[in-house]
Amino acid sequence: MRHGKYPFIIGFLAVPVALYAIFVVGAYLQMFRLSLTDWSGYGAFKDVGFDNFVKLWNDEVVWTALRHNGYLLLLLPIVTIAIALLFAFLLNVGGGSKGGMTRGVWGSKVYRVVFFFPQLLALALVAVIFQRVYGPDKSGMINGLLPDSWEPWLFLADENWALTCILIVLIWQAVGFYVVLFSAGMGSIGQEIYEAAALDGATRITLFFKITLPLLWGNVQVAWIYLGIAAFDAFALVNIMTVNQGGPNNSTQVLSMQIYLNAFKYSQAGYASAIGVVLFFLALSFAWLTLRVTRRDNATA
Repeated sequence: MRHGKYPFIIGFLAVPVALYAIFVVGAYLQMFRLSLTDWSGYGAFKDVGFDNFVKLWNDEVVWTALRHNGYLLLLLPIVTIAIALLFAFLLNVGGGSKGGMTRGVWGSKVYRVVFFFPQLLALALVAVIFQRVYGPDKSGMINGLLPDSWEPWLFLADENWALTCILIVLIWQAVGFYVVLFSAGMGSIGQEIYEAAALDGATRITLFFKITLPLLWGNVQVAWIYLGIAAFDAFALVNIMTVNQGGPNNSTQVLSMQIYLNAFKYSQAGYASAIGVVLFFLALSFAWLTLRVTRRDNATA
């Protein structure tokens, strides 16, 4: 039986690994190769070395997009994780204890479904919905609630607020998933730990910062990486919700949008691949740096 274990495992993994190598690793390798060419997306291409990266370095629109990705990277993980931790704590521990068992607030099972609901919607559908919510006239949901004497607020057409509007949608769409993730982590924390802390007179705030958060640190790490990668994307929302596929004066321009525009609108697939290479290494570096900086010993947390 022992000799037959490895052939079985190899046979079981062969097809998915092969598919991953062809459609994921192969696509990355092709992107790296195309980033060194002037390919327009069809026909033959010519090698240009690192000219695309030099052009990228001097491209003001790319730098604007990178700053916007940095803005999302700074706020999206922090705000989403903070809200999700608060809701998860309330749904699992916030109701106090009864009969020696901690419990969530009243109706917590219903709230879990409500919070998770946005995850059931395709991101494109979410973008269309919020495009109507932010509507620039009285047909928009928010502007429709304003008094008639007020001028409609041009949310997505205001270069000072358009990116923040995108950020709010990203947070709204993501919070529910991380509420469920953190709730699952809290469910694995032994009740005896909370009971001992309650006997010592610990308040809910103390329970959260001294027990719940340290024991959920691995979940928080995962959430931070996933949300960081999401902050490097935001393509669907920018493409659907904002005008000119980048907002007024490129106020919502992001790197993923630049890849799309250069590849399919400007017929500069080689240059788009160079931006993709930069985005790939930025996301990879972010994930590695997050794991290094947030590493801690759970036994001593």
